[in-house]
Amino acid sequence: MLCKCAPYTTINGGGVLSTPVRTYIQKLTVASEQLLAPSIVHNSMPTTWISYKATYGTIARLQGDVIRQHLRNQRQHLRRHLESIARRILSPLARSWQAERQLTKSMLIYPSSYLTRTTKNPSSPPSPTNTAAASTNSSPPRTPHPQGPQIRDPLRRPLAPGSKDALGTSADDPKGPVMAAIRLLRQRFPQLFITVDVCLCEYTSHGHCGILRDDGSLNNQLSVDRISDVAVAYAQAGAHCVAPSDMNDGRIRAIKLKLIEEGIAHRVVLMSYAAKFSGCLYGPFRDAAGSVPSFGDRKCYQLPHGGRGLARRAMHRDIAEGADIIMVKPAGQYLDIISDAKEIGKDMPVAAYQVSGEYAMIHAAAKAGVFDLKAMAFESTEGILRAGATIVVSYFTPRFLDWLES
Repeated sequence: MLCKCAPYTTINGGGVLSTPVRTYIQKLTVASEQLLAPSIVHNSMPTTWISYKATYGTIARLQGDVIRQHLRNQRQHLRRHLESIARRILSPLARSWQAERQLTKSMLIYPSSYLTRTTKNPSSPPSPTNTAAASTNSSPPRTPHPQGPQIRDPLRRPLAPGSKDALGTSADDPKGPVMAAIRLLRQRFPQLFITVDVCLCEYTSHGHCGILRDDGSLNNQLSVDRISDVAVAYAQAGAHCVAPSDMNDGRIRAIKLKLIEEGIAHRVVLMSYAAKFSGCLYGPFRDAAGSVPSFGDRKCYQLPHGGRGLARRAMHRDIAEGADIIMVKPAGQYLDIISDAKEIGKDMPVAAYQVSGEYAMIHAAAKAGVFDLKAMAFESTEGILRAGATIVVSYFTPRFLDWLES
């Protein structure tokens, strides 16, 4: 009979000992019974009995050690099986199940074109992004599948050469390119969701994002008043969403209040460029849009590269002032800020802007043979989504629509 030892069980409540282990335990049991036999017959031999008893205890401990080691081996084997990663990603469908968030068409916003007053044919601006410019009397440029619902969110970025001044008065000119483009898009493509960037940098003669004082510094109050007027004008023209990108303090509250005063706040989404960082990644776009500052830079009102705390404060501020969506720009170098945005705005959409410099870098590297363009476009965007974004503004949008379709 088996000696008393630790109960035999496995972590899942049952199991069978392997043949070698079972055979070894049986041999130990037979040996223990043979050693105990003399003590049963010769009860008058206490010394021998003690010796046999000690031997029996040793055998019992050996049996217990064997069983415990076997159980440890089983647990380790099962643990390795449970922790296996490979079997969970063997097929495309299985891999998709492991992704917390996957790119879909509805997540995409396309910064689709730069509008000019010219009536000439569309031409390519001097930019690595090679995004087409078009006149407002032509059909909307570079909008794939115009009769279908695929492009739902074109974000309009205007150019108005020859009409720039210190106050950016052409920004909300009723006959200007942006207002005309909004009306044209609403008329021809009613299924489009039109988001309009709101800033003065494309319209001011100095190229800065607001109205300046005599010493060249930004006048925050005058800038906010002007930008909020422009936002309301775009909303009245038919924009579904206005997206102030100027980074002036208090502009979200000012825009929200004016939308309420005009009685249109209920039908206009307010998306804030809450965490917009300064840097060189905007270069291709600024060259194409003609919005490079004529002096200085924008470091005094856009966030510094390492300003994570400032970004968090800006997001808290804009949410409190009434933003419906908060945006992080650029995206790829600021994934931690996107994660912060998702934490701060738990129950609201988070947008991330993959800017022209990011787009140009991916294109340049793909052209040099460093990697496949499609593979890197998806990889970079999925990283943005994984960080917490629910909306992605990307120049890859037309290609994504085709890739996702196929």
